[in-house]
Amino acid sequence: ADGRKWKNNLPILCDIFEFNYEKLTFHLLLQVQRILRERFCHQRLPDRPVGLESQYKHLLELLRRTAVHGESNSVLIVGPRGAGKTMLLRCALRELLELQEVKQNVLQVHLSGLLQTDDRIALKEITRQLHLENVVGDKVFGSFAENLVFLLEALKRGDKSSSRPVFFILEEFDLFAHHKNQTLLYNLLDVSQSAQAPVAVVGLTCRLDVLELLEKRVKSRFSHRQIHLLSCMSFCQYLDAFRSELALPDDFPDSKFSQEWNLNVSELCEEKSVQEILQKHFNSCKDFRSLHLLLLLALTRVSVSNPTLRAVDILEASRMSSADSKANILHGLSVLELCLIIAMKHLNDIYEGEPFNFQMVHNEFKKFIQRKSHSIHNFEKPVVIKAFEHLLQLELIRPVDGGVCKVQREYQLMRLMLDHTQVMEALQRYPQCPTDVKQWAISAFG
Repeated sequence: ADGRKWKNNLPILCDIFEFNYEKLTFHLLLQVQRILRERFCHQRLPDRPVGLESQYKHLLELLRRTAVHGESNSVLIVGPRGAGKTMLLRCALRELLELQEVKQNVLQVHLSGLLQTDDRIALKEITRQLHLENVVGDKVFGSFAENLVFLLEALKRGDKSSSRPVFFILEEFDLFAHHKNQTLLYNLLDVSQSAQAPVAVVGLTCRLDVLELLEKRVKSRFSHRQIHLLSCMSFCQYLDAFRSELALPDDFPDSKFSQEWNLNVSELCEEKSVQEILQKHFNSCKDFRSLHLLLLLALTRVSVSNPTLRAVDILEASRMSSADSKANILHGLSVLELCLIIAMKHLNDIYEGEPFNFQMVHNEFKKFIQRKSHSIHNFEKPVVIKAFEHLLQLELIRPVDGGVCKVQREYQLMRLMLDHTQVMEALQRYPQCPTDVKQWAISAFG
């Protein structure tokens, strides 16, 4: 009787076990999502910058000399977007601020060329970040230099040797060079050179020619120290970075789940299809920002039913991250609009890339209609003009003169903003595209 009772309750017990297992998996996946999203969205800094050891050591030493020994410095961190300039600086500051004497004394002022568009706004922001609004009050200063010197004097504690070190961090440094007379840069670099107060000026920029933008008097006060962040990562290192970015830490609550996840990531790295996707991404962009975007998109496909990452998730994420917005627009065009784009491509080939107007496109389209009148409807000219204007609204074509020239709209010169692969891909995916249109396209794009 007990056996029969246990047997009858077996489906219920299985359901309870399955429910608890799903609930546990769901909570573990929530933690995985939280840890990895923090990593991919740069909410947490890495322990050490990867592949930038020498640059990190150089920058840390410069900042330490200002913070500990009161030695003024200036330096530029130069590298393409996504190379890790801000991350490198933040890691150096984090390590430096672990020293108690530095944490209590050092002040930081963060300025951005995108936000502080002139020197007056920049000075207000410096005053705010140094908490000196009350000290300045209603004082009127004769010049920018006088104002800046007053701010730095206000930070002194009795004698010159006890001045508090200040780090001036200028993001988008090249934009500050466009300010009138480069007053901000001149005065900051002048203070750093003349040892009025312990100051470190750190500029971050994408431009290799940034020194050419500086006036002679500004350039003469700059130390000419530059830290370049140019990626020299190999594909093997990129693959290791992919593995380490997806790996769960040792202190993850469920060690068994963590081991299985990390093993799955290692197996994923060995798969040929995944390596091909990563090689493609590596060839187009070596920075971690694009890799993090790819991994973030792949992570969104992890669920209770699919608790680990699969090769198909990476493939789908790659497709989404490299999706062409213009190619997607083409999928929603009418057959008439597609025909006009093919006619434009024919004209580009005939006239070797010279601009075209509506009348030329319409004549080319009419030639096609005369040859294939049985398969394509013969649209009236006003309808064709409307389709042409729609392509202009979608920015698939662009006026050569920017639309300033007052010419009849049929004769306004245009350029096609699409290439061969975008149109051919759209035609392949276009639902029920007439065969004659496809053949016409192949003759134009082949």
